[in-house]
Amino acid sequence: MDKYIHTPITEEITKELKAGDYVYLSGTIYTARDAAHQRMADALAQGEGLPVDLKDAVIYYMGPSPAREGQVIGSAGPTTASRMDKYTPALLDLGLKAMIGKGKRSTAVVDAMIRNQSVYFAAVGGAGAVISKCIKKAEVVCYEDLGTEAIRKLEVENFPMVVVIDAQGNNLYETAVQAYQ
Repeated sequence: MDKYIHTPITEEITKELKAGDYVYLSGTIYTARDAAHQRMADALAQGEGLPVDLKDAVIYYMGPSPAREGQVIGSAGPTTASRMDKYTPALLDLGLKAMIGKGKRSTAVVDAMIRNQSVYFAAVGGAGAVISKCIKKAEVVCYEDLGTEAIRKLEVENFPMVVVIDAQGNNLYETAVQAYQ
């Protein structure tokens, strides 16, 4: 089923999303990859706050290529999500409601998603140039020294995704295989 949603992503929204739903997201999202996640984990370990408020937020696992002249951002395809799995449960416990990436998630992440009523979306890998057209504004908000891995604030419009793991833990990667067999 096609769904059009806007940020912030509240628990009321996540409860309505089901694995397999096609979603078009508009609003503010943040990018973060491995190095930014490590910095956030270090800040939390030292009792510091995070540079962005994750309450009802969306993190897109992406590091863009440089923007060509006249473009907001370069190619903006998803990164493999499992690389962030060791950091994710703590961020979900802080209020993160949605993640966008590609590939499977660990049991610890799925358990934290259920506990926090969060969702995991998949964006299409290899379609970064097409996805970038949904990004209307991009700005680095912290960790600028990390280059492409800096945390960016993006304004997106009808960003296409699929719910892979819903807030109840239903996992499209598992159910699709079962349905195919």
